[in-house]
Parts: sequence; C-alpha cells; structure tokens
Amino acid sequence: MSTPARRLLAAIVAVLLLAPAYAPSPGYAAATPYTKAPVSGSLSTYRVSGVYVAGVSSGAYLATQLQVAYSQKVRGAALFAAGPYYCAQNNVAQALYGCGDNIYPTYLSTLQTYTRTWAGYGWIDPVGGLSGEPVYVFHGGADRTVQRSVSDDLVRYQQHFGASVQYDSGSTAGHGWVTPYGTVGCTATAAPYLNDCGTDPQHTFLRKLYGTVQPPNTGPLGGTLVRFSQHTFAPGGWASGLSMDANGFAYVPASCAAGATCRLLVALHGCLQGHSRVGTAFVDRANLNQYADTNATIVLYPQAIAVPSNPNGCWDWWGYLGATNYPIKGGAQVETIMNMVRRLGG
Repeated sequence: MSTPARRLLAAIVAVLLLAPAYAPSPGYAAATPYTKAPVSGSLSTYRVSGVYVAGVSSGAYLATQLQVAYSQKVRGAALFAAGPYYCAQNNVAQALYGCGDNIYPTYLSTLQTYTRTWAGYGWIDPVGGLSGEPVYVFHGGADRTVQRSVSDDLVRYQQHFGASVQYDSGSTAGHGWVTPYGTVGCTATAAPYLNDCGTDPQHTFLRKLYGTVQPPNTGPLGGTLVRFSQHTFAPGGWASGLSMDANGFAYVPASCAAGATCRLLVALHGCLQGHSRVGTAFVDRANLNQYADTNATIVLYPQAIAVPSNPNGCWDWWGYLGATNYPIKGGAQVETIMNMVRRLGG
C-alpha cells in the first residue's frame, strides 16, 4: 500500500475511533465539586502493590497491549469498546474493517498464535501471566463504532489464555466511557465520549479487579492531581514525536503520598479525548479519582495528541508510528507508559 493510501486510511480509522471529528475547547470539562485543579510537578515513587490498566476504544486497545506485553506485572484490565490484542496486525485497513467494523474477521486464532510465538521469543511476557487474571470487558448496545462481534472476540481471546472475564454487554451505551459524571446521553456517540447511563461501571470493574471495593468519595477530592512532563519518559526524550502530549496527569491520594501501600491504575482515554481536545474532562469525569481516594489507588492518565498520521489523537494500536513493534516490549508508547509505571513504583 502506498504511503498516501496508508495516510488516508489512517485518517479514516482515526475519525471512526472515536467519531465524529468534533472537539470542544479545553474548558469543556466544567468544574464540579469533585474536580481537582492540576499542580505542576513530577512523578514520585510510591509503595505500589500492583498495576492495573483500563481504557476506552484506542485506549482499550493500548491497555490490552500493556496487559499482554507485561502480563507478569499487570494484574488486571478493564476494557471498554475494543477488540482483541494485535487485532489490526499492523494494517490500518484491518483496523478499520475488522477491528472497528466487522466486514473483515478478526482472525482470532492467528492473533492467539502471534501471542504464543512472541512470548516464546521473549518479546512479550509468558502467556501464563494471563491465566486467572481478572478482566472486565464493556460493550454498549448502541455502539456502532466497534461492533459487538469484535468485543466478543476480545472476550474469547482473553478466555483462551485463561483470564477470568466479566463481560458487561447489557448497556444501551454508545461508543464511549460510561460514567456517572458523563456529559452526553447514554446512547450517544459524541464528544467528549463520556456517557451517563445512570450506572457505575467503575464500581463493577474495580470490584472485579480488586476483589472488593469501597464506596467512592462523593465530596471534595483529598489527593493531588499532578501535571508532569511526558518527555521525561519517552525514548529519546521527545513525547511529541510519539504522538504523545508534552504533559500527562497522575492523581495521588493523600494516603498514598503519606506512605501507604497503594495500587496503580493506568487509565487511557480514547481518540479525541485527550487533554488537547477536551481539557481534563476524562481526568475529572472518568469516576476514577473518586474511587482512588477510598481504595488506595494512584491513577495515571497518559495523554496522546494528534500528528499527521494520527489526526484525532488516538493511541497506536495499528502501527501509525511506522514501527512494527508497537504492541510488544520496546514499542514506543508501551515503553513510555511503562517508564511512568516504573517511576511510580509499579
């Protein structure tokens, strides 16, 4: 495929995951009693007992890449509106027609073979690390951006390697992250892709990942939202060259800052959902900081930005950075985020 054709298809898949290409201003995340103003600083090291990942759409695809590549470190995953690991197979047409739409198959058995082969090479952790791992998968009934059959295959992929999967497919949600603090209706697929369905899937998936979960803090947040440089953690020191923003965010509860042992949750926004497009809407309204305060959890919010090959600020799950190692150890975005995890003590 020619370079212009690849760029055109990349633009198309970026628009569809998430779509449409509309972006509110960074002030879109209106203040709430639960909003925490970010403080400039750097990532410190804490007493971290376990690392978990969560994401929506392209963020869920990247979360799966982190989970599979580092299955001996990542202890569980919550995945909204996505398909199986390496679904795109470094091909943007497959990403569009097989991993969003279901015009093409996902070639599930091939993906499973790649996983075992790469584990044998040491490119990813041994597949035994996925066995027994808690995984939560969400698919909304009004989601036409990622078809139900694609998420079904994500469930089958995880179960094939022995993960303990909870599949939430009964919601009428559109394509987005479902949260009690959502700003669009449940069935919508619209910016900022934070859907209010009158439910609390964060409680459900944290209970799945942790075993038990305490009720969220519904008052003012007690921790600190740190805005830090992502350049520090990017190979070569230039996050922008990896379609990542200059800054990311981390919410640190007061108890974790005081020395308590805490979990670490990596939360990955979807396309058109990073800080450059919607400000701190995802950071504020994902309903994770509220649970972090009462469940001893640091929440890391890496941030993606648009580049010519990725016009809507998606995470790299189809190879738009031009490297074939994007889903394994050594992949540019995977390693940048893992460097953050390592700094935090994960």
